[in-house]
Amino acid sequence: MPDTKLNSIVGDDKILFTGPEWDFEKLRVVYDAIEDIAINEMGLDVYPNQIEVITSEQMLDAYASVGLPLMYRHWSFGKHFAREETLYRRGYQGLAYEIVINSSPCISYIMEENSMAMQTLVTAHAAFGHNHFFKNNFLFRQWTDAGGILDYLTFARDFVAHAEESYGADEVERTLDAAHALMSHGVHRYTRRPKLNLFEEQQREQDRRQFAEENFDDIWRTAQLAQATASIDEKAAEREIAAIRQKLGLPEENILYFLEKRAPRLAPWQRELVRITRHISQYFYPQKQTKMMNEGCATFVHYEIIHRLHEKGLISDGTLLEIMHSHTSVVSQPEFDDQRYNGINPYALGFAMMNDIKRICLNPTQEDRDWFPDFAGNGDAYGTLRYAWANFRDESFVLQYLSPRVMRDFRMFKMIDDAEADAIVIDAIHEERGYKEIRRSLARQYDLSRHEPDIQVRDVDLAGDRCLVLSHTVHDGILLDEGSARAVLENLSQLWHYGIRLEEVDVTTDRVLKTHEVSARH
Repeated sequence: MPDTKLNSIVGDDKILFTGPEWDFEKLRVVYDAIEDIAINEMGLDVYPNQIEVITSEQMLDAYASVGLPLMYRHWSFGKHFAREETLYRRGYQGLAYEIVINSSPCISYIMEENSMAMQTLVTAHAAFGHNHFFKNNFLFRQWTDAGGILDYLTFARDFVAHAEESYGADEVERTLDAAHALMSHGVHRYTRRPKLNLFEEQQREQDRRQFAEENFDDIWRTAQLAQATASIDEKAAEREIAAIRQKLGLPEENILYFLEKRAPRLAPWQRELVRITRHISQYFYPQKQTKMMNEGCATFVHYEIIHRLHEKGLISDGTLLEIMHSHTSVVSQPEFDDQRYNGINPYALGFAMMNDIKRICLNPTQEDRDWFPDFAGNGDAYGTLRYAWANFRDESFVLQYLSPRVMRDFRMFKMIDDAEADAIVIDAIHEERGYKEIRRSLARQYDLSRHEPDIQVRDVDLAGDRCLVLSHTVHDGILLDEGSARAVLENLSQLWHYGIRLEEVDVTTDRVLKTHEVSARH
């Protein structure tokens, strides 16, 4: 059936707009056309959209404050703003066409400097591509609360401002500096925690103003008692300390969570600052695991929508060419010997894999049928992609869906570069065993645990000087950088106040390879 709504808006020629200039009426008309294709043809499921037009300076400000629309003040955001602005003004880097927030409503920032064609592109990309991924991917559904994040950020901003007035900006900044340094160690990776509830957060904050949480005093008083009675009944004291360690929840992977709950000398307002930092770190955790899929989904969605708009006669050839010029730049993959090469472009690989899934669903080869019997030739490309977008992260998506065709297009092979060997070994090439090994090897590159050190709180010397003992699980003999480890421990000691010992333990032998220590603060 003809789209009577659009015909009544744009007239008989159906073209939605001409020329580069945009206005809000054009944006509304284009949004309606995009929404019709995204929802009714592609079957996307999105949060309500909120699209805001901002200046380049506001875009730089959004960069600096980690892309969140409401954020407390911190000197690092100003530092990032100055750096990004300098690079932009001198022409060393451009700005993103858009920023999209994982919230409900889903907020998409688009720049006023964009042409109307680019506004069309970024609306399809952000407001429907990213939006659908945020709402449906299992990691975001498990770990983030799109409906509560904006209210929580408002609460966090107001709390930090109140703390600065009550306790001094320097003290607040010192606590936030230390907590920010530990953000990558402030997430629950495996145990799902309850989602944010603003009323509960506000009630907790009020309670902490009135009194310190009772279990802090109980734990440390019991620890002192165990120390005093150790000489009388050593075994009983050991049992008591073991029970206390169990109450402390050791070992604990989330260092910020442990500090928030157990650091003996933090004031209630400092605990709340640590908690705020931890929640923001957790909010970004799914995004770190789905960069390639998220960008690939949004790029594929905008590519499909733009071509459907052109097929329906809603945009002109010139508009299509302008959009495709930008699209081609985004999905470009420089060769390994190109000065621009910086690894595999997540936009390029994500888009290529999703385009390839569509091809396999609609026009499979015998090779495709052998590798992907579950969906090759099923005729339902969008349904297959929606399932993948909902149920995988980057690592598992590559392991499940990377095809020999894409490996050939990207000229992939596996190379072993051992510093102690005399020669470089090409370990996997383009044959069946090689394809499988390349796919496994590439999937491991997207495993976040291989890029972020596994550091956990292992023990606390309850009967002695309260030294906090951390352990780093060492894989393949790769130790922590000495300078970085010391800097992180110094920030940790700002919150713990007592001595800290970090032991690097080999994963296969349990042997301590190296120890880092910082002294107690007085």
